[in-house]
Amino acid sequence: MQTKTNKGQLIVVTGASGFIGSCTVKHLNDRGMANLVLVDDIKKTEKWKNLLNKKCIDFISRGDLFQWLEGREKNVQAFIHLGACSDTMENDGNYLMENNFRYSVRLAEYAMKHGQRFIYASSAATYGDGALGFTDDHASLEELRPLNLYGFSKYYFDLWAKQQGILDKIVGLKYFNVFGPNENHKGRMASMVYKMLPIVQNEGRIRLFKSSRPQLFADGDQCRDFIYVKDAVRMTCDFLENDINGIFNIGSGETTTWNALAKAVFKALDKPPQIEYIDMPSDLVKQYQNYTCADMVKYKKHTKALCKYTIEEGVADYVKNYLLEDRRW
Repeated sequence: MQTKTNKGQLIVVTGASGFIGSCTVKHLNDRGMANLVLVDDIKKTEKWKNLLNKKCIDFISRGDLFQWLEGREKNVQAFIHLGACSDTMENDGNYLMENNFRYSVRLAEYAMKHGQRFIYASSAATYGDGALGFTDDHASLEELRPLNLYGFSKYYFDLWAKQQGILDKIVGLKYFNVFGPNENHKGRMASMVYKMLPIVQNEGRIRLFKSSRPQLFADGDQCRDFIYVKDAVRMTCDFLENDINGIFNIGSGETTTWNALAKAVFKALDKPPQIEYIDMPSDLVKQYQNYTCADMVKYKKHTKALCKYTIEEGVADYVKNYLLEDRRW
């Protein structure tokens, strides 16, 4: 670990041992930045493996952060707030609102009070079924209808920020379907690439959900905007280098069907595709997104190029260099 940093140059990363958080730390380290304070609760998980070989100043428990910040107001340059419960099936609303909403409010208020850059993770889950589109226009925030409590907790903070009049002072990032290394701990919330690999290795096939709306989507042709995590964290960290504010989508701006994603996994393993279709669980049907595609017009207007990895390239890099090697990034 590094033990020194220049005064006023600390970057606090919450959720730092998680999926996107640990990849953000890796990306910043690769850019020569070790002036990081990592915040998370590892508990009895293997998230610690995501932090192997990562450089930082300190590691703080989520519950101890505000006490740690006392007296260091002038030392913190920016917050990248990625810590949250990201389980879309979590049904404890009080827990989600305390963890995803109230904690974010408190951290944002601290950053605003002390003039620090505040970049936070929102979610594409705030868009609900997509009937109103996937535009990151602030004017449409109140109209959104999330499909689950997780999406609601993220939506509520976006709405709070707008009502407080601070969206022009902070950065909110609506992540779409991110996949890639360091998600080993996520269990049922891991990406389908992660879940598909052992099934293909053991059975030589992949099972996908049948369409819940066959009049619009054939089986396996439901669409997602998938983005490789290396692109997602690069796009995130670019906001440390500019003074652009507001809510922005973080996606590829393109759709990929589940069939195409499955075929990319087979290709990465040099195996012929064999896909079967199974019924969707009843508890998923009402909150299932058959189509997502990030509107990237605003992002492209203000910032750098979009994704460097195609879906096939991202899947191949993930499978060959991380999953098969049991490596973290």
